[in-house]
Amino acid sequence: MEPSLSPVVWGILVYILAQLAIGVAVSRHIETEADYLVAGRSFGPVLAGFSVFATWFGAETCIGAAGAVYERGLAGGSSDPFGYALCVIITGLVFAVPLWRLKLTTLADLFRLRFDASVERLAVLLIVPTSLFWAAAQIRAFGQVLASASGFEIDAMLTFAAAVVIAYTMFGGILADAWTDVVQGISLIIGLVVLSWMVIRAEGLAPLTSLAPGSLNPFGAEPRPLLEIVEEWAVPVVGSMVAAELVARMLASRSATIARNATVVGGIAYLFVGLMPVALGLVGASLLPGLAEPEQILPALAERYLPTALYVIFAGGLVSAILSTVDSALLMASGLVSHNVIVQLRPGLTERNKVRIARAGVGVFGVVAYLMAIRAERVYELVEEASSFGSAGIVTVVVFGLFTRIGGTGSAIAALVVGVSTWIVGAYVAAFSYPYVTSLAAAVTAYLVAAVAGSKATRTLEPLGA
Repeated sequence: MEPSLSPVVWGILVYILAQLAIGVAVSRHIETEADYLVAGRSFGPVLAGFSVFATWFGAETCIGAAGAVYERGLAGGSSDPFGYALCVIITGLVFAVPLWRLKLTTLADLFRLRFDASVERLAVLLIVPTSLFWAAAQIRAFGQVLASASGFEIDAMLTFAAAVVIAYTMFGGILADAWTDVVQGISLIIGLVVLSWMVIRAEGLAPLTSLAPGSLNPFGAEPRPLLEIVEEWAVPVVGSMVAAELVARMLASRSATIARNATVVGGIAYLFVGLMPVALGLVGASLLPGLAEPEQILPALAERYLPTALYVIFAGGLVSAILSTVDSALLMASGLVSHNVIVQLRPGLTERNKVRIARAGVGVFGVVAYLMAIRAERVYELVEEASSFGSAGIVTVVVFGLFTRIGGTGSAIAALVVGVSTWIVGAYVAAFSYPYVTSLAAAVTAYLVAAVAGSKATRTLEPLGA
């Protein structure tokens, strides 16, 4: 394809500008840090539910999971959508109500409230890279969509994509994020339905009925050790269980009931909508075999089966999946550093300055995510990093800190440090067979050993206030 600004590219640009306009319009209502980060706790059930769904449904599903299923059959989708959908549902059922009742602004507030400021800052140090991995995955996928539609080099499109999403995210905070999530969620569903319908219309159900039986086994066609399967599912289910982006939607909800129900419904919607890219990845293996870049399967199917007008609709859906996730990830990374580090160190800051610092952080972290996206090879790799890095310790400390009186500051620090250290060594140095399960076991053990050795709970959990 010769590089050009095709009608599809123009359609994507118009769509992006419309989302940007929504963000700018909503941003006028932002006056305080709480407005910017938790929308004044004003989300109703529809807004909260759509925001959970759209935030969670990102490039890893449309681009990453479809490519993984294309290569490996249904086993490639064990993480996404199945594992991540289960993660969201469990988070809603178990964590939404107790977290909302504490009136937190960010997840890291819990670590200060239950332990102390040192644990809070250590948690920020571990959570922020996770958000950046998520953001980088979305930026890379955005670049892939634009490269596929325009014929330009992917690195050039990555640069453009990063500039767009950084500008888009800086304006409106979580309220603009949520309102654009509604538009983006609807666009995403329409885009996937359109592509699925056109493929079925052209090919019928024959590609699905002719699939090899092994490709339909979510655990893989060949027998594998049980711990290998546990590792594969533990990363998405446990690793993202208290993801900052997900928790933010709970905290922004109008009530604890809305926080719980919206998260559960968003998770169920995520599963069912996520089955469409999975099905397209499965049939794509026979319809378009031998793709050099498996993660291009959905754009490739769209190019083959959709006329230009419908391709624009589908591209809008892909862009929706990406924007709705990247803005949340960058916002959380910035919010954690601004609210839980800078504001805590400088308590006299005005609300206007707090918002300015958070917005500046979005710009800085957007550039970092862009550099990570440039150096990555696959969207799925970035997503797995996001779910694995530091999460073993974070989940361990949240569970013990939120639901028990076991352990204090020493226990929390031990779990966080041992969890991330074990994962880094296991994944990159010693090449453990099961690095995440090992890091989770190590984090739990470290927490309990420190608790027995004398790290006692010294604080009780009381709401921080509105």
